[in-house]
Amino acid sequence: MDPLEVLDVPEVLSFVFHPRRAFSRGRGGEVVLFEVEDGVRIGCKFWGEGRENATILYFHGNGEIVTDYDDIAPEYLRRGLNLLVTDYRGYGLSDGRPTLRAMLDDAHRLFRHVTEWLKERGFRGPLFVMGRSLGSLSAVELASSYREEFRGLIVESGSATNFRNLLDSFGLIPWDHPIWEEGRGFFNKEKIRRVEVPTLIIHAERDSLIPLSEAEELYRNAGATDKRLVVIPGADHNDLMFVDKERYFGSIEDFVKEVWGKG
Repeated sequence: MDPLEVLDVPEVLSFVFHPRRAFSRGRGGEVVLFEVEDGVRIGCKFWGEGRENATILYFHGNGEIVTDYDDIAPEYLRRGLNLLVTDYRGYGLSDGRPTLRAMLDDAHRLFRHVTEWLKERGFRGPLFVMGRSLGSLSAVELASSYREEFRGLIVESGSATNFRNLLDSFGLIPWDHPIWEEGRGFFNKEKIRRVEVPTLIIHAERDSLIPLSEAEELYRNAGATDKRLVVIPGADHNDLMFVDKERYFGSIEDFVKEVWGKG
């Protein structure tokens, strides 16, 4: 049984995805549209100031769009990091409608587009991949598939069990459904075992959607020798980068620069 066949049904998709359109290209940065299949383009936005700097390929949460990062990207730039944030189908300026299968398949296509796009523009720094919440599925998928292409993996507010607890608690997919059996290679915690590049996991202490125990499980299963778990005290799922901005962004900066040898 393919878990995605069970999950890609209307009642689950309306719970997992909360797309909204962008009415402008926002402020700052550069909007790029990458074609992932005939007639379907995904909107991305790039903030970059140094061709030798590291670039983070970033997959955001389920209720966000790339222009939401107009005010967040300067924190990365200030720390010498380039940031490229990607939407999902139906989000922002993107075409189509989101499904979990399309999200994971598009991650591979976007990875190929992004690496070529950066190369054509002379950006030579190392590439890191990062996923927040829902975006953790795309980030771990890529890090486990292209284990020599990324210098490191960053997971923020991610799920080890692909939101099994939420889907069960809302009566959508029972906890004991066969798709949740281990060994299928579907769970983030299974995929992350294959990731050997340095891994940083950031999570809120009081996350009310994805409990801290999920981050701890990801950390235990991470295949990297260099793996780090940063907990933001007192924070919840959607405010951890603001509750302690220095700890949040500082841990990302330190991780990237230490792994890259620039720390």
